[in-house]
Amino acid sequence: MTVAPARSYDRSDWASAFVNVDEELTDVALTPVRGTVPAELQGTFYRNGPGRLERDGHRVHHPFDGDGMIAAMRFENGRVQLSNRYVRTEGWLAEEKAGRVLYRGVFGSQKPGGRLANAFDLRLKNIANTNVVRLGDQLLALWEAAEPYALDPRTLETRGLSRLDGVLNKGEAFSAHPRFDPGHNGSPCMVTFGVNTGPRSTIRLMEFATEGPEAGQLLHERSDTFSGFAFLHDFAITPNWAIFLQNAIAFNPLPFVLGEKGAAQCLRSKPDGQAKFWLVPRDSGSFAGQPPRIIDAPEGFVFHHLNAWEDCGDVVVESIYYSDFPGIGPDEDFMDVDFDLIPEGLLEQCRIRLDSGEVETTRLSERCCEFAMVNPDREGLDCRYAWMAAAAREQGNDPLQVVKKLDLQTGERVIWDAGPRGFVSEPLMVPDPSTDQEDAGWVLDLVWNGARSASDLVILDACDLSEQAVLELPLAIPHGLHGSWAPQR
Repeated sequence: MTVAPARSYDRSDWASAFVNVDEELTDVALTPVRGTVPAELQGTFYRNGPGRLERDGHRVHHPFDGDGMIAAMRFENGRVQLSNRYVRTEGWLAEEKAGRVLYRGVFGSQKPGGRLANAFDLRLKNIANTNVVRLGDQLLALWEAAEPYALDPRTLETRGLSRLDGVLNKGEAFSAHPRFDPGHNGSPCMVTFGVNTGPRSTIRLMEFATEGPEAGQLLHERSDTFSGFAFLHDFAITPNWAIFLQNAIAFNPLPFVLGEKGAAQCLRSKPDGQAKFWLVPRDSGSFAGQPPRIIDAPEGFVFHHLNAWEDCGDVVVESIYYSDFPGIGPDEDFMDVDFDLIPEGLLEQCRIRLDSGEVETTRLSERCCEFAMVNPDREGLDCRYAWMAAAAREQGNDPLQVVKKLDLQTGERVIWDAGPRGFVSEPLMVPDPSTDQEDAGWVLDLVWNGARSASDLVILDACDLSEQAVLELPLAIPHGLHGSWAPQR
């Protein structure tokens, strides 16, 4: 039996990141402490995540319930400037004014006062904390259970709740995980969705223009209804398909209604359930107007997909699979979570044979990973390389401490290690615009530095993960969620 090596990190270093962001900075110059910022990087690295984790001595039960805080690192001629702002959501403003917690959280955070204070309060605060993307002249802070908040891309000032010029209805869900089509069917576009869940779930698939004066305009939309409850955070696209994975999940809302749990804590894997792939034809593709294809999927739970593509009539999807739904119960403290008891995420490839409905699964890596991406210029195509955050150990579940580049054909991997006192977040691959080489470019990552209890911006060469520059931020940003790159305009 092979024994996994011992952990190389100190839990207190990892936990020290869960602090409130108490400062909002504007255009603070960042100077490399090592290396040089590549002059070819011209644009802004946006990143979203929970920034307020405690209010009036009352801490969130799960960091995903923290209010959204946007950090923007603007690159220009080899220089980098940092700004950050909280998203001024309706709930954030109300709690700032009151000086106390007024809302429950989806992942188990409760108002003070116990069960009686929380029972039958079904309001959900839009915390706008999950992703941030540029669409036209707006920067959108996304939280998938409601409409986005629009921000000024330069100043990060909150403009207000956005219904995208009437595309969205009041309170309509809008995914926090859009996909950007580089131009498979003509012009580039943003593909996204909203889902209305219940015993039957409806997916609204939308495509928006991303370039020119039409940027932000709705190009295509369709709605499809499926049997069963849908818990969908992410999806994947090819030129012709939008691919969703309906996890075999059941939702019992009663503990949420009675004030005992958060809504997400009411989710449970169905031992006898059958996961499904829902393949929805894109209206810009060759199968426009056709009904969706529904195909049995492998066991396991998926938050994030790496990529998808089409191959001789098959659809291939690469996803990060967990053996079960990972969650934190009402009596657990996320600061004390036992990583050995949480299933690790493992990268797997599913080849869906549309003619027969069969699915062939291949494990691509045994190392725990999350937040994987391919070169965005090749989204929806067969890619050779992927970049992801991963555990330092080859096997076993740990906090994410390394950036990994994986050759999807040969299995060869390259590692950049932030340990033992550093912890990585979602790595963002920025392609080199001067070449078509798939792995040419840079990887940007916001790293928690436990040695100084603050965050570092790390720039790596995407080809070999050699360190190009490290810039120390005068800010402590908690472990976060998703971000994006917007080229200079």
